[in-house]
This record gives sequence, structure tokens and C-alpha cells, in this order.
Amino acid sequence: MLELLPEKSLAIIAAAPVKMMTDVVPYTFRQDADYSYITGCQQPGGVAILGHDIGLCMFMPEAKPYDVIWQGQVAGVDAALNTFKADKAYPMRKLHEILPDMIRGSSKLYHNVQTATSAYTELEAFKKLAYCSNVNDLSIYTHQLRWIKSPSELKLMKESASIACQALLLTMMHSKAYPFEGMLAAKFEYECKMRGAQRMGFNPVVGGGPNGSVIHYSRNDQKIKDGDLVLMDVGCEVHGYASDLTRTWPPCGSFSSAQEELYELILETNKNCVELCKPGASIRQIHNHSVEMLQKGLKDFGILRDAGSSSYHKLNPTSIGHYLGMDIHDCSMMSFDCPLKPGVVITIEPGVYIPSSFNCPERYRGIGIRIEDEILITETGYEVLTASIPKEVKQIESLLNNFSHGIGLDSQNNLRATSN
Repeated sequence: MLELLPEKSLAIIAAAPVKMMTDVVPYTFRQDADYSYITGCQQPGGVAILGHDIGLCMFMPEAKPYDVIWQGQVAGVDAALNTFKADKAYPMRKLHEILPDMIRGSSKLYHNVQTATSAYTELEAFKKLAYCSNVNDLSIYTHQLRWIKSPSELKLMKESASIACQALLLTMMHSKAYPFEGMLAAKFEYECKMRGAQRMGFNPVVGGGPNGSVIHYSRNDQKIKDGDLVLMDVGCEVHGYASDLTRTWPPCGSFSSAQEELYELILETNKNCVELCKPGASIRQIHNHSVEMLQKGLKDFGILRDAGSSSYHKLNPTSIGHYLGMDIHDCSMMSFDCPLKPGVVITIEPGVYIPSSFNCPERYRGIGIRIEDEILITETGYEVLTASIPKEVKQIESLLNNFSHGIGLDSQNNLRATSN
């Protein structure tokens, strides 16, 4: 990180704040990715400083006896020096004494705007540089660093993808016996955590029937009707690294002809776009190719009356993919026009989302389909990190009809026996 920082500049990175659900109940804490990347520390309440003269300096929270009783011990100055390998460390109460001198010795400041805290933004020295437009967003450097994953990062990303694939496969097999959005979401989370994931990457999208055409559907509280598809967009986190994949299938065990026609178009687009993933290509180029394929296919089906972009964007307003890493939409400061390099991980996720009210042949209305894979760019091309999850129609139907038979029935029978 220091090699990217200009001379005479200072980087300030605050830990993520605790967000409260009610006055005494916090939401589950998730560390800011940049703070985690630079320090390795997973607790709130700290501020890290990076500079050419000081190296890594960490200001750490101090737990009051009351806090220890309710929330447990916190990592302090000793942990900063010994565990997180800071060059210098101080308690947070010293920040207002020490940081101003560090700032005054710098001509330019960079900080993480997303987690900025008044602990340093209210300091006169900070405000003086900000007034002169010498304070900038640090993510222009951190995202550049995080964009290309190291071998150890890729190991965690592959583990995260593997866990999510295993969990989703079991969830697909579970869906015939339990065609309920909420149950499928719970099954996926359970299987991920049983395999070592610390959390979900995001609230699972489990859209049955027309709900699948709502891109970020989150209610997950409906029964999936017999004959409808279910779209599951899911992912988990393993030691700070996320997975993100989507499969769409009919829990009843077979696609209707209209569902299969649309599914095959999305699948062909998915496979074509995966083949384009290689060093030198860009997400933008791959996206443009996907739009051409989907527009033509949807026009051939009579779903689009013309190939115009405005009609198409009503059915798919999303990009073909995004960068993936410590965040689901990772490294947002990196343009989709950047030529891809080995070590970058992206998603490829073509989809179609046809509202029930859309003016097209009735057989296609209310269908939402997405097929999303994680792709690692390699020296020679690509590696699909989510290849273990089936996506061919025959594979999916075989899985649902031959391998999910009886899943859940034993537990149902046991419940009946117990209640008699």
C-alpha cells in the first residue's frame, strides 16, 4: 500500500461503525473491507494511519469494565503491535493529541470516505487540508491493490465458492420436498455455516415464479407454485472473502417448454461470455456481447418487438457481471473498461426478468431467469470457480428427479410419528 501513496501524504482508515437495529440491539458487525485488508483487525472502534515516515500506526479502542461485562474483551494496543504487526499503536483517547502532528507533516490526505468518523474529520489539521482540497478518497489506491488477488486470497475465494456450491446443490435437492422461499434460504445458510462460512455474503434472493423477475427480491416468504421456477442468487463469506452465484430451476422437476426456451438462451449467453474471459478483455466488452445475444434471442421469441435498447433494458437492466472479492460488488473504483488481468475474479450473470404485466406472448410472462458463475482470470484464460453446480437442463432435471427423491420425507414422517 505504501508504494502507491504519494510522498508526503498520509492515509487514514477507520474501522466500520456498529449499526444499531434498536437502541440496545446491534446488527451483526461487518468490518470495512479496506480496514480489514490493511490491518487484519475485525473489530469496530479503531483508526489506522499509513505513512512513509510512520509505517502502520493503529489507534485502538479501550474497553470500560461495563463494556467487558456486556460485550467481552477488545483487542487493544498490545494486539495491534503483536497480532496485527503495527509499527506504532496508541489507545483511541490519544488520537486527538498525536494525529494532528502527523497530518501537519503531510501535504495530502487520503481517507476511506465510507467509514469517515468525526474522531478525525473534526480535527483542525484535517479541516485545514480539506479546505484546500487536499483530502481525497483512499479507495482509488486500495481498490487497485485489492483488484488482483494474491494466491492466499484466491485460496479463500475458492473455498468460499466451494462452500456456496455445496450448499446450493443440497438446497436444490431440498426444493422438491420444501418448495418455500424461506425454507430454501434457511437451508442454504445452514449448509454454508456447517461448512465453515462465517456469514452470508448478502441476503439470499429466493424468487419463486414472478418474484424471480424482481432482480434484488428479498422478501423470501412465499410458497413456490407447482410448475414455477425459483431463482436463487446466493453467496457466503469465508474469512472476509465472498462468493456469489445464481441458479434457476423448477422445484417440481421439469421445465415447461417456454421456461426451457428462455433458459437455453440465458445458458448459451452464459457459456459464450465465459469463453470471452481472458487477460486483456474487459467486463464492458463481454457485456456488449451479451446484450447482442440476448436482444436477438428475445426478438426471435417475439418477446421484444424491436431490438431497441430501451425495450431490452426493461427486461434486463443489469451488467453482465462485476468484480468479486472482499465485497460482493468489489473494487467499485475500477472501471468496467479496465483490461482484465490474471488474479482478477469477476461474475458472469446473464438474465432475463419478464414482469407479469409485460406486453409479450403470455407463456413468457412472469418468468425470471439468471445463471451466474464466478470466473477467475488466469494467465491463459479463465477458471470457473462455480463449475461444480449443474446448469444444463438435463443435469438439473436429473438431479431433481433422481437424487432429491425422499429428501425431507423421513423427517416429515418422524414428525407425524412423534405427534401420534
